[in-house]
Amino acid sequence: MFEFTNGLRDSRRAFLAASATSIAGLPLGLSVATAAETAPGRAVRQGSAKSTILFFLCGGASHLDSWDLKPKAPAEYRGPFSPIATSAPGVMLSEHLPLLAKQAHHLALVNSVAGTVNTNDHHAGYYHNLTGHVPDQSFRTLGNNRTPFPDDWPFMGTVVAAKREPHPSLPNAISLPHKPSEAPYTRPGQFAGRLGVENNPLYLRGDLEKPLSFTAPSLQLQEGIDGSRLSARRELLGEIDNCRRGLDQFTTTRTWSRHQERALSLLASSNTTQAFDVSREPESVRHRYGDDVNAMSLLLARRLVEAEVPFITVFWKENKSKFAKKCNSAGGWDTHGNNFNCLKDNLLPTFDRGFSALIEDLH
Repeated sequence: MFEFTNGLRDSRRAFLAASATSIAGLPLGLSVATAAETAPGRAVRQGSAKSTILFFLCGGASHLDSWDLKPKAPAEYRGPFSPIATSAPGVMLSEHLPLLAKQAHHLALVNSVAGTVNTNDHHAGYYHNLTGHVPDQSFRTLGNNRTPFPDDWPFMGTVVAAKREPHPSLPNAISLPHKPSEAPYTRPGQFAGRLGVENNPLYLRGDLEKPLSFTAPSLQLQEGIDGSRLSARRELLGEIDNCRRGLDQFTTTRTWSRHQERALSLLASSNTTQAFDVSREPESVRHRYGDDVNAMSLLLARRLVEAEVPFITVFWKENKSKFAKKCNSAGGWDTHGNNFNCLKDNLLPTFDRGFSALIEDLH
């Protein structure tokens, strides 16, 4: 986990205490500063982070070929990539992460975390990483048929969202640019579970072919419905709600009402569309991040931090048509074949460019 909660330079973003996390497989942990503050004899102070970005590399990136190359290991164990020096003394990264190497003084790398329960299953891995809870026996028995359950432990972002004061115009938790994985194999762990569906993140959909375009499927107005008709419908719904208050004893009815109110508020808010519009960024800024949907998702995450959204999750969007055959994968980081070429030619350079730009902007 990488946290950026200290040392922000004076800039138009200096009022934010922003943090970012990047999960590549199973690395989770505390920043060096946080660990020092919690050492014996040190008073624990309230954290300063207002927003968190979780950047999840779907499929699980090779730690050995990116963050911890183990150059002193025998050749049969280490990979072919060479380590390079970084801006952090003593920290080495893959030669294919040159831009991140310049930002390494902002990172806190954890190379020592390992799973204690091996199900050899992506569903269980997602659930463990996203909720912090060990997968139960249903993951072993059902495998990839294990769908999200309503009593699952909640995704960490939904816990933050539920405990924070409501944002004035945006949801407290937003996930983009896709929901891993494709139906019917939707990954457990990315939803609110036992916290209730009203705490689910707002989902923004990104398009591989149109990387500047982000839409919220749950907030799309039907053709022919403008702002005035939306207001009229809202008033009508209010009248209907007044007539059915006797049903409020039922939890599902109350939950639906909260869903309804949140959706209508977001539809009517100009702040919503502005925050989601990465085309408002200068072309030079967009170019620093890259030209694909994952790069623009990181840029949008930065915009949402500036809008003070508490928790933003970027799930790396796989490109099956471009990489599935080459890498024997779903198009993401689960490189079953041709691992080194896929990392060297495609995945690591794209990740390096976008993530380094995000770190630079947050600081």
